[in-house]
Amino acid sequence: MSADHGQKMLHHNKIIKMTGVYMNFTYKTATLEDIDILVTTRIEVLRAANKLDDQTDMSEVTVQSRDYYEKALRDGSHTAILVYNKDQIVGAGGISYFKVMPTYHNQTGKKAYIMNMYTNPAYRRKGIAYHTLEILVADAKNKGIDAISLEATEMGRPLYEKFGFVGMKDEMELKWEWHTIDVNIVFRICL
Repeated sequence: MSADHGQKMLHHNKIIKMTGVYMNFTYKTATLEDIDILVTTRIEVLRAANKLDDQTDMSEVTVQSRDYYEKALRDGSHTAILVYNKDQIVGAGGISYFKVMPTYHNQTGKKAYIMNMYTNPAYRRKGIAYHTLEILVADAKNKGIDAISLEATEMGRPLYEKFGFVGMKDEMELKWEWHTIDVNIVFRICL
């Protein structure tokens, strides 16, 4: 942290709502007042990560993203960071919190998932994403969570590896488009 950091990031073992300056960029914990910015940034991230053009209909994702942010920011299950250069948004990142059944390696079952990491192309390679990641990981640690995962694009992978993230070998994901199942049949069999 630099000496010109606006407010202390850590306070009584939790992240406080903060606005601070680091390397001449302002990092702000998003609030409900920032939902329009968060949703717009989310759609930009999804378009970039999935190589979608402006003609691709994102109206349902926009509605669902707004609903997600409204609920998650209220109940504390999501922290979002917005990065500004003066009045311009130049970066963002978020972390979602959830709970699964406890395991031997994660006895609380608490987990976090980092998402929506984005830096405006004109501002890349200036440490914005790395510092955003530091803030998000600190937030998780202060909530007692050390099981943190994320999905990495090819461009983001070196950053996450530098930070200490490693590939996971024991997880799999069902790709629904490859798998067909008649849910009605399954429910009749189970009843």
